[in-house]
Amino acid sequence: MLKHESKNGVEVLAFDNINKLNILIAQSLKEEVAQYLSKPNTKLILNLKGIEYVDSSGFGALLSILRNAKNNDSQFKICNISKDVMELVKLLQLHNVFDICDDVSDCLKNFE
Repeated sequence: MLKHESKNGVEVLAFDNINKLNILIAQSLKEEVAQYLSKPNTKLILNLKGIEYVDSSGFGALLSILRNAKNNDSQFKICNISKDVMELVKLLQLHNVFDICDDVSDCLKNFE
């Protein structure tokens, strides 16, 4: 479900041929990302490029990942949020909760 890449000690995860973050994949997403957060002080980027729709289960999964990261002294950033999904993020006031960057290179700079 996710493609993984390491860049300068930062774990970068991106969705593979998925355009909806919904109840059908939310639990799998949490479990798959949890593997990367098993070590403390992990730096993790979730690239949402291609995701056009996020439902409440999807947002719940993202919040769960954020909580997991904080409990593990890790850092979690999100990037490449589509315009429609960003409108929902702002409506739910989650832009104040998540560390959101424009793209992966922007996230990498913010880790330095």
